[in-house]
Amino acid sequence: MIASGVRHIGNQVKVELVPVETLLPHEQVEEHRVDNLEKMTLRWKAYTKPLLVDHKTGTILDGHHRTSVAHRLELLCLPCVRVDYLEDDRVALTVWPRCGRDSLEKEEVVEAALSGELFPPKTSRHFLSDHLPPISIPLSRLLQPAIEN
Repeated sequence: MIASGVRHIGNQVKVELVPVETLLPHEQVEEHRVDNLEKMTLRWKAYTKPLLVDHKTGTILDGHHRTSVAHRLELLCLPCVRVDYLEDDRVALTVWPRCGRDSLEKEEVVEAALSGELFPPKTSRHFLSDHLPPISIPLSRLLQPAIEN
């Protein structure tokens, strides 16, 4: 469990608590998925997977549904792994099968987040070569502000 909100995994992946209001979606969500995830989150009383986020823009790369749950629960911060999205070759981008696109560029993802013109749900698919670590951060902690380092 992460009591302080920060955990180092090896030398590369760090989980930090990030203010919810700084996170920008680039995709829409499917409400039924948010409903199901909200029920599971309340049952666990914790977040068990961090979001993947671009540290420069706040663009959510993986975790749109978890962010929607956070808004519903009025959480103030979320566990995130922040990366330099456009420069970090550990972050791979593909598209989901049957999303209507053959490919997508990282710049298009950031532009969608910054412009607010969101892609349909499950368009982009991001992978982090170091993998997102399993976590367990209680909802009671996420109801408190993030502590910026």
